[in-house]
Amino acid sequence: LVAPMPGTVVRVVVEAGQTVAANDLLVVLEAMKMEHRVTSPAAGTVAEVRVKAGQTVDGDEVLVVVTEASDG
Repeated sequence: LVAPMPGTVVRVVVEAGQTVAANDLLVVLEAMKMEHRVTSPAAGTVAEVRVKAGQTVDGDEVLVVVTEASDG
């Protein structure tokens, strides 16, 4: 999952190895004086967290890697 725009990471809600459901909150970014919620598009496992609170990120920078759960 990538940053929708340049901004500052306000909060990282997940950690590597954590199981998430679709639409679970992963990261909160602040950009243009607004908070933007980055959520999981599908159920899965957090494979990697590449950012920390207070970090400045570019638009389209990878924030969190989620491996989708398989149906089987």
